[in-house]
Amino acid sequence: MNRVRTAASTAILGLTLVLSACSGGHKAPAAGDKAAAPEAAASKDVIRYTAGKFPIAKAVEVPAGKTIVYLSGALAPIADESKPKDSQDAYGDTETQTYGALKTIQASLKDMGLTMGDVIKMTVFMKADPEKGNELDFAGMMKAYTQFFGTPEQPNLPARSAVQVAALARPAALVEIEVIAVRP
Repeated sequence: MNRVRTAASTAILGLTLVLSACSGGHKAPAAGDKAAAPEAAASKDVIRYTAGKFPIAKAVEVPAGKTIVYLSGALAPIADESKPKDSQDAYGDTETQTYGALKTIQASLKDMGLTMGDVIKMTVFMKADPEKGNELDFAGMMKAYTQFFGTPEQPNLPARSAVQVAALARPAALVEIEVIAVRP
């Protein structure tokens, strides 16, 4: 019985928070409030708060009435057809796989009338690279990531998390990326 009450209380709290956000319960930073003011320009009414020199947003604020699009995780396609299909050599290192996964995401977004500039949240799931002493190749991921985000052509940065996982669905995969985008 207590679990039912806890679940019901959690659901009510969640609904209350959603209704509060939809009804204007959230207060946007005042124009002159330097402590709360965004450190980056708004793009299509979406506010991105920068994280200093690191190329991610520490937060992204989406106003009510915007459509949110959730993309499933993307893996990289085969990068080298001459290598055995199920080998890591076929898919490449972390940088190559990150680039491939982001190209896949870019194509999916384009099919929906969106761009990488519309991405507001990203989660990068990374597996340690056996070719690099079973260490996580964060630098390799960042090298590919910065080709898509924080560039002069596409300056919008998403809020992002990068986490290490023990394994991914494809044994040769080192990277899987999921994103959330907002429709302008």
